[in-house]
Amino acid sequence: MPIVKCTHCQLEFDESVMITEKDNPDVYFCCNGCQGVYHLLKDDGLDSFYEKIGNNTIAPPIASSKQDSSNFDMESFKQRYIKKTRDGFSQVDLVIEGIHCAACVWLNEKILDDTDGVVEANINFTNNKAKIVWDEDTIKLSQIIDKIRSIGYNAYPYDRSQEDIKATAKKRDYFIRMAVAIFASMNIMMIDVAKYAGFFMGMKPETLHLVHIAEFIFATPVLFYSGWIFFRGAYYGLKNRIINMDLLVSSGATLTYIYSIYVLLGGVGHSYFDSVAMIITFVLVGKYLEVIGKKSAVDVMDKIKSQVPLEATIVEDGVKKVVSLDKIEVGDIIEVKVGEKATVDGELIVDEATFDESSMTGESLPVEKYRGDKIYSGTINAGGVIRYKATKNYANSTLNGVVSLLEDALNSKPKIEEKANEISKYFSITILTLALLSFLGWYLYNGDFENALIIGISVIVIACPCALALATPIASLIGVSWAANKGILFKEAKFIETFAEADSVVLDKTGTVTNGKLSVKNVRGSIDEDSLPLLYSLVDSSTHPVSKAIKKYLLDNYEKPNYIELENIKQVHAKGLEATYQGKRLLGGNIQLLKDNGIVVDIDTEYTIYTFAIDDKLIVSFELEDALKSHSRELIEYFKSIGVEPIMATGDHERVAKRVAKEVGIDSYKSQMSPIDKAKFVESLRDSGKIVVMVGDGINDALALSKADVSIAMGGGADVALAMSDVVILNNSLLGIKDSFRISRRTYKFIKQNLLISLIYNIITIPIAIAGYVIPLVAALSMSLSSLLVVGNSMRIKEKD
Repeated sequence: MPIVKCTHCQLEFDESVMITEKDNPDVYFCCNGCQGVYHLLKDDGLDSFYEKIGNNTIAPPIASSKQDSSNFDMESFKQRYIKKTRDGFSQVDLVIEGIHCAACVWLNEKILDDTDGVVEANINFTNNKAKIVWDEDTIKLSQIIDKIRSIGYNAYPYDRSQEDIKATAKKRDYFIRMAVAIFASMNIMMIDVAKYAGFFMGMKPETLHLVHIAEFIFATPVLFYSGWIFFRGAYYGLKNRIINMDLLVSSGATLTYIYSIYVLLGGVGHSYFDSVAMIITFVLVGKYLEVIGKKSAVDVMDKIKSQVPLEATIVEDGVKKVVSLDKIEVGDIIEVKVGEKATVDGELIVDEATFDESSMTGESLPVEKYRGDKIYSGTINAGGVIRYKATKNYANSTLNGVVSLLEDALNSKPKIEEKANEISKYFSITILTLALLSFLGWYLYNGDFENALIIGISVIVIACPCALALATPIASLIGVSWAANKGILFKEAKFIETFAEADSVVLDKTGTVTNGKLSVKNVRGSIDEDSLPLLYSLVDSSTHPVSKAIKKYLLDNYEKPNYIELENIKQVHAKGLEATYQGKRLLGGNIQLLKDNGIVVDIDTEYTIYTFAIDDKLIVSFELEDALKSHSRELIEYFKSIGVEPIMATGDHERVAKRVAKEVGIDSYKSQMSPIDKAKFVESLRDSGKIVVMVGDGINDALALSKADVSIAMGGGADVALAMSDVVILNNSLLGIKDSFRISRRTYKFIKQNLLISLIYNIITIPIAIAGYVIPLVAALSMSLSSLLVVGNSMRIKEKD
């Protein structure tokens, strides 16, 4: 019986064992799975998949009945791998098994895009990593997995902990290949001493032939072992119709190798086995440096991950027991001994404690904590034995969030890098065309095939777009890693570019420009026995800094007031609170709140005012003062020095805003702004052509943060503000804002320098190569030096630190 191919998977079998169809005698299937997938694709109009895969074989479909996908819907899986987007959809990163070409990517994306409930499906061909966003109300993740398996692929969750293993393995592989290349190249160089000496002193043909053989022996493993990564990259590039750097390197080295073999076998001319080895070696050194740069970024993440222990001691009904990190639940009581690290975020339940938060914030001095204060995962207990209550599990803790933000930033690309990558694609095509025209031109000019070939190869090698490809990612890696070491987390590297081009920064006042810890400076009016519990209960129902300051004042100056249950508590944006109690109407907030309710208030002050009224009668008012944060004036002076306009936006009244703005040196400010007003103001700045950075820390800042080009949240702020921000300042210091601008502007400056270096290099060297003044060996050295120059220039980013 003849051998035939399965219509779906393209694997060959004896015709006698194949499944056939009476209605369609031209199709053959090796199993029921292939037959089912074939008809599934055909019915969905996706049969063009078979044109895309050509003669490539694919794995037969996985029998979905053999693999249970229900574990993808388990709560433990959701907590570990699934996160929510800003729009409320679910997102997961998966690795798709079985993808080996662009057609496979197309098929998976197409089948998922056509599935109800799937909002987004993007697959990275280089690592088979898929980002899938879906609506849980419409479809379950297990159903999406079944859909992927139904077309012959498999999926499993992307585990970040494996990335270090892969990065280390890649570094080791590159090192071994580079070591082989360097060893062989050094031997070829020693042989070259004899060869080139023979050109001047004379050498017998037999001896020269032996020299060629020796060079061939050393050059062959360099090309096919050390240079294998370039052949592999070129192969996958061509499969996806992309002409990349790997194609230029591999084609230049291979053409030189083939011509040298022709000379070795008796052809007329000179061999260039030394150039083959040097081309691969020099470019491989540049690639290895790039791998080291990426590995160092992974090492930064490892350093952060190492801050968390794998186990914790929890106390349950007076009994202590040790549990693993992922077993800790919200509400668990955790005991931490001196020198141990907090495992998850929580709230201190003992009177006081001392924690070393340097690993998270960079603050060298221990931080005193008191009952009710936040404890952050990864920080070290520097006092006695303490206990705290877990308020988050590890998946949602501060440290895990830090790791996630850093990984996302390192995996993202600035816009300028995307442009550079796009240019490098067309650049490669242009260079191949120039090389071909140079070869033809020189051959037609002097008829010397060897000379024309060597010039063509030199053009290919010298113009390799390594420097262009390295210009942005190396600088971005160093910039993001440098920022992370200073406690500044960029959610995406693209914000470096936006930061560098920003011309306006909007700062919230309370908690950003000022400490956000108000204290009562003056009291007008009196608080009697009846109004005291009402006022205390009203301020206790709010987490606003003003309410907290009033509560602290009452506790410090009166015997602890009785707490009573108020009714109909309502927050009035940027003004205060309303409530009722036994028919009485309570108002607590700024002057505007009382005026809006028809109460005449005659208070003239430049401090923050809190007024309290019962049944439209003003009972008492408080003047509060909020001290400026350290380095606030320094930050504003820095903004002005770099041409960025600082603008303060606050919900406070005019006189308070004016006083604070004057103290720190801000010329432009907006007062009495609600969260919606702040957001509209940021939008108006953007509409006028400004590139706006917004800095805030509270829930009321979240809307404005979402409207800015780049948003910065202080690390001690509300979770909503942190979620909406693009950059997080972990140490809660204004110097962190200054550093974020400084690092971004310096990194972007070096990115542009690197691109300029690459441009100047190509403008100078390509015409020289076309003119025939460069041999492949010198071209390889020159090209590698340009890459090393870009890497070395990027290393200078941190020099001023």
